[in-house]
Amino acid sequence: MLSLTEKEVDFIAAQLIKGMVCFYQIDKKKVHFMPDDEDYFNYDLTPDEEDILDEIDAEPDNYAEFTRMEVPQEHQMMQDFIDRKVKEKNLAEDLVNALTKPKSLTAFKFLIDESKYKTEWIEFRKSRYLDWVREQVDGFNYAE
Repeated sequence: MLSLTEKEVDFIAAQLIKGMVCFYQIDKKKVHFMPDDEDYFNYDLTPDEEDILDEIDAEPDNYAEFTRMEVPQEHQMMQDFIDRKVKEKNLAEDLVNALTKPKSLTAFKFLIDESKYKTEWIEFRKSRYLDWVREQVDGFNYAE
């Protein structure tokens, strides 16, 4: 059974927010992370990262993979934030409108970063990602 400390959950959540994919090595209780290849398709792996992936291929049952939320989940998280936290009608409308555009994540971030809600958004997103990591732990344990 996979069990993570709160510190490990927090570290993994922070890495996922940064666009990384994480692998938890069960026997050594160690977190490995690297850029998610879907986001960094021109990124060349370092020799250490290649070694980690080789180890994962050789012993997949010794690693738990943690991935970022999918785009629809990210959108739902942003919509939840708008519905629960944003009180100004004009800003809320602009944020909802940003979610309908191409590059919606970037547009949303730009508007939030220029608002008084930036810190609240960072905390809200972190909280959601902590829950997301815990859900993935539960999923890993259920699959075992």
